[in-house]
Amino acid sequence: MTQAGHRGAGARAGGAGATVDLTRLAAMDARKATLLLKGVREAALNGGRPPLAPRADIRDSWQRMLRTGVDPDRDRRSGLLSPGELERRRNASPLAGLLPLLREGLVAVSGPDTGSVRHIMVVADADGRVLWREGSPAVLRKADGHGFEPGADWTEDTVGTNGVGTALVTRRPVQVHSAEHFVSTHHSWTCAGAPITDPRDGRLIGAVDVSGPVVTVHPATLMLVSSVARLVEAELRNRHFAELARLRSVAAPVLCRVGGRALAVDRHGWAAAVTGMAPVDRLPLPRSFGAGRVLVPALGLCAVEPLPGGWLVRLVDDEQRAAAAASRLVLDVSRPRRWSLEVSGALDGWTQELSPRHAELLYVLALHRDGRTAAELAGDLFGDPSRTVTVRAEMSRVRRTLGGVLAHRPYRFREEIEVGVIAPDDPADLLPHSTAPAVLAARRRPPALGPRPGA
Repeated sequence: MTQAGHRGAGARAGGAGATVDLTRLAAMDARKATLLLKGVREAALNGGRPPLAPRADIRDSWQRMLRTGVDPDRDRRSGLLSPGELERRRNASPLAGLLPLLREGLVAVSGPDTGSVRHIMVVADADGRVLWREGSPAVLRKADGHGFEPGADWTEDTVGTNGVGTALVTRRPVQVHSAEHFVSTHHSWTCAGAPITDPRDGRLIGAVDVSGPVVTVHPATLMLVSSVARLVEAELRNRHFAELARLRSVAAPVLCRVGGRALAVDRHGWAAAVTGMAPVDRLPLPRSFGAGRVLVPALGLCAVEPLPGGWLVRLVDDEQRAAAAASRLVLDVSRPRRWSLEVSGALDGWTQELSPRHAELLYVLALHRDGRTAAELAGDLFGDPSRTVTVRAEMSRVRRTLGGVLAHRPYRFREEIEVGVIAPDDPADLLPHSTAPAVLAARRRPPALGPRPGA
């Protein structure tokens, strides 16, 4: 097949700037599609002009692999988890109780070893470790040959671009076909993966992936995997609502007795019942949260007592709360998948893990200590100053979580608070999931944020 023929088969409309189109590739002969993608990969890795541009998520992943030194031609594997550690992670995973839902949505569709359609379902934790696999026995054997087995490390840093590791980095569903895999030994493989987030605390808890030989590629697989991942998150949310209802039934008579300003929260900080104060949705709980006097974000100093399934939180007097006010915060965006905000005051401190969007917002505010209007933030995040409604909604959520740390009109960190930022060693690795214009600009030209905290 000529290069012109390849371009017509695999490209989106658009001429010289045409990009790989997976729908058209899936309709091609598998061998020819693989050869086309190999040409794209070869040109991209050697600085040449590829016949088609790689898709954006694939291109960005390849660039990360080149920066971190992953060998494109060598199958690198880390040691498997020990049986004991694998079992510990399985038992601790919130996904353990949702395997029947995953199995019903994915294995029943992709697992039977019938006809030419054969896949497996893979479930990994947030560290990219494979916890469970199910599906076609023949494909499971092929997966063993790739090291794609329980306990294996399937992060990008270890095995290159793939449906598990790349989805965990980007926080978006991703499909990786044949030579879109960075490491050449995986070119006989196709996969589609989606991240799963715990709705109780916004924490990334893992990824689900459907994989198989290249002949099994289908563009609808990504939609299927994405839909099942969202169903899993919805089921986690429903179970959480039931837990809150049980806590509310226990807490209601207790709150009637204690009086004053108090609330009952579950172990993730979600409020089940409130008395003497304005309702709140959720409190970000410090990592060291427990019974006693605790500095709680948004409330200040509180007296905490255990309840079945949660905590009773009572606000102490205003004078003691003022003495515990925040004076310093450190925004850590140095890691590829987890970002946090550490806040400290005169009496205590707390750390809050951040969602991808809130990490972007707080990073932009750290760049602009004098503050940003809603329109300016909309331009920073979306490239569209008119999207002020979205920005105000997100900032309202952040301010409910962070309490006295943030001011508004314009949005900014309070002047009396010392702000530090821990950025990645390589600016190109800053918030890899983000497409915000302000973040893209910071990757190209790192801003002067002062010395790293603790330096």
